[in-house]
Amino acid sequence: MRGVVFFDVDGTLVPNTSSGQHLAELLGHAEVVREAEAGYAAGVLSNEQVCVLDARGWASRSPAEVRGFLKTLPLVEGIAETVDWCRRHRLAPILATLAWDVVGEYLCDRFGFERSCGPRLEVVRGRYSGDVAAYFDEIDKRDFAVSVATELGVQLWHCAAIGDSRSDLPLFAEVGMAVAFNATAGARSAAHTSADGSDLRDVLPLLAGWLESMP
Repeated sequence: MRGVVFFDVDGTLVPNTSSGQHLAELLGHAEVVREAEAGYAAGVLSNEQVCVLDARGWASRSPAEVRGFLKTLPLVEGIAETVDWCRRHRLAPILATLAWDVVGEYLCDRFGFERSCGPRLEVVRGRYSGDVAAYFDEIDKRDFAVSVATELGVQLWHCAAIGDSRSDLPLFAEVGMAVAFNATAGARSAAHTSADGSDLRDVLPLLAGWLESMP
């Protein structure tokens, strides 16, 4: 394994919205999640507070039902091809995200990411209870990436991160290549480079250049 590429989900693989907002539209609490995520982006709510507000809207729904909803999740083009490129260049493709764990698991199954992270909803007798089983914030996201790199025997400067917003900043500060993709001003200023577009393959020239410069 030559390195690792960590991919964010919301705002990065999921354009112009978030997996949480998309699912909330189908679950019936979209306005709650829109306001909560806006509060997180503005720095006035923690991710734990957002999780609590969102989780209530999942009460009585089943994991299978939500899995069906995820088939309609809007995604950028080129995800499968980018994952394949990473594998061909001996880079482990990993999801580093604050999206619910069910979202990461779905994307791993669909596109071949090796693993994912994220907060977890409580399930009681086959249904979501409306409570959070495990919280996960931007520091946990960074720590997850560090632990994956350590497990794989990869130095952090041989890791790249692709992200777009506040939750990516702690991870951007740790890796050898931080790419802001369709990102906020804050993420762009924290990244080494940036790209914009509707296709994830737009980051590949940047990753290729990083690989060429890698000792």
